[in-house]
Amino acid sequence: MEALAEGLWGLADLHEQKGEIGKAVKCLEAICQSQVSFLPIIEIKTRLRIATLLLKHTHNVNHAKSHLERSQLLLKSIPSCFELKCRAYSLLCQCYHLVGAIPPQKQIINKGLELASTSGEGFSVKLWYCNFNSQLANALVIEGDYRGSISALERGFMCASELYYPELQMFFATSMLHVHLMQWDDVNSVERAAEKCNEVWEFIQPDKRRQCMGLFFYNQLLHTFYRIRICDYKNAGLHVDKLDEAMKNEVEQMQQIKKLTSELNAINQSLSQSDPHNKERLALYEKQTQMQEQLRRVTCSTGMESLESSYLGNARQHWGDKLELAPPPIDGEWLPRSAVYALVDLMVVIFGRPKGLFKECGKRIKSGLHVIQEELVKLGITDGVREVDLQHSSIWMAGVYLMLLMQFLENKIAVDLTRSEFVEAQEALVQMKNWFVRFPTILQGCESIIEMLRGQYAHSLGCFTEAAFHFLEAAKLTESRSMQAMCHVYAAVSYICIGDAESSSQALDLIGPVYRVMDSFVGVREKTSVLFAYGLLLMKQHNLQEARIRLASGLRITHQLLGNIQLVSQYLTILGSLALALHDTGQAREILKSSLTLAKTLYDIPTQIWVVSILTALYQELGEKGNEMENSEYERKRVNDLQKRLSDARSSIHHMELINKEKIEVRQLHDIDIKRAIAGPSMGVNLDIPESIGLSAPLPAPSTSRLMDIDTGRRGKKKI
Repeated sequence: MEALAEGLWGLADLHEQKGEIGKAVKCLEAICQSQVSFLPIIEIKTRLRIATLLLKHTHNVNHAKSHLERSQLLLKSIPSCFELKCRAYSLLCQCYHLVGAIPPQKQIINKGLELASTSGEGFSVKLWYCNFNSQLANALVIEGDYRGSISALERGFMCASELYYPELQMFFATSMLHVHLMQWDDVNSVERAAEKCNEVWEFIQPDKRRQCMGLFFYNQLLHTFYRIRICDYKNAGLHVDKLDEAMKNEVEQMQQIKKLTSELNAINQSLSQSDPHNKERLALYEKQTQMQEQLRRVTCSTGMESLESSYLGNARQHWGDKLELAPPPIDGEWLPRSAVYALVDLMVVIFGRPKGLFKECGKRIKSGLHVIQEELVKLGITDGVREVDLQHSSIWMAGVYLMLLMQFLENKIAVDLTRSEFVEAQEALVQMKNWFVRFPTILQGCESIIEMLRGQYAHSLGCFTEAAFHFLEAAKLTESRSMQAMCHVYAAVSYICIGDAESSSQALDLIGPVYRVMDSFVGVREKTSVLFAYGLLLMKQHNLQEARIRLASGLRITHQLLGNIQLVSQYLTILGSLALALHDTGQAREILKSSLTLAKTLYDIPTQIWVVSILTALYQELGEKGNEMENSEYERKRVNDLQKRLSDARSSIHHMELINKEKIEVRQLHDIDIKRAIAGPSMGVNLDIPESIGLSAPLPAPSTSRLMDIDTGRRGKKKI
């Protein structure tokens, strides 16, 4: 009977290699359903194999769970079998996680921890102890128990230290940094967690580091999020550069591996079909050996396991799918390789956009959207598919890609509005709205962002009342103090642009509370935004000297810490206007020329018009007729260009849909608990990622109708 079982196991392996998962499962289930009883240990191994196949290749989570629960019952009567018991516990935990059953998941994890704690001091025992602590940490994060999660990760870190296993220590160190970033109750604790990651990374030997690309990307991305959150853009940029270089190297190596694999498959095919006595067969064998060696060298340099077994028919390798964070049995992947690459592209966009690197940003946005769309199709998310149609086990992964999709679209809108490409901004914003309507629970955290973008679109089209409405709605839809502050500032500037006394009073009511607490925020985004708005309001009230002081302070902070040239350009424009109003024509000329240079770099037409109109007034005052006429002609061309863009946008069928003072209506789901399912190890939005969005008045008429480019902080939930 044992020989029969081994035969069926081997046949199942062959079917799996061919991608025939249904046939592989049937081979294995034949053992479980046999009229003749097999030994319990054979049935247990078979059921674990079935569960592994189902979890790896299908959405049949409940089917896998029933096999694992049966295995667990059989294992109770066997006193030994430590590895099999741990394997059953671990797989069962994954099942409970996928169906959102956290209490039974924690119960199984605790059984695993108890078993590992009472089974001696062996290497394998400690690895399983690390595995269960990792799973426990993730379950506790889902419940919002950050302290408990960190305690579990600390236990895992100590165990990895006892094993003298730096790579495993690094996994727990980065996981702890991740939880600290989510919790963010103490800046110092986050800083210590980041420093700990750096210390542990240095303990890993250089040749081993090259084989830990998953940890490298995870660590660098977490450090990037941290530096962005505290507005340390200089150091954050260094991390982004490292990520981008590593990603390009990885992509190049993956392409090389695919090419070598294709060539090796062709050689294997020729060998299987050629005459055994053919003289060319020896040459083919030599070529096969060479190709296998080349492939081995490339895969070793990328940290992948040897692929040789896949050509000998012993195992089905899934190289390229995952960026592993930790060794088996730990389920140590954070995000799939494609999602990590998309996230790196997103970081490049976020850092390039405020600097006006729109060509590169456009290329990365297009690349990221293409990758995400391909992955969504693989998950079955095509036109017409809605949240309720998703398999429960695929909800978390769908959430990852949908959140990335929304953030790429958000950045596209930012670029389009800056460049006055209003119709393109419309289309991207309508896409965001439609995705949200189709997946309202998964994308719940995006509702506030969409309302904010509707406000920015409305403001750019000169619809200031509607803009203020959407900004205030966005503030109501988020629990983030940072986001609320930014939306209140945006609404205040829209009110200032309306221009009457009542609107100015409403603006002051919004600016005052933010101004009083501006130093309490992490970083300087909120401070630079409220200083800009307050200076604008003081200027409107003809308190020019006080306005100049506030604006000069905000400009200094923006220039030194944010590096956002659009915001710098707008600060300079207002300060130039103030200098002219104070009859400081020399300084006004110098400031305005700098602002115009930056506005041209950004293709920012409204700011160009605004600056040129002030310069024209300056030349008028100085009697420089030639410069005045030249500026007037430039301004006329730019105004005509802008008016055409505005007309095209206003005539679009989407214009009224976006600016109307109406919230987005969605049908919330009640039949399945999607929120629980998406609370897995996601990359969500709980870390402040700055979005520099240019809000521009359509015409330069009143100088106060120009909005600044300010980084808005966003929150969401990043899980281990």
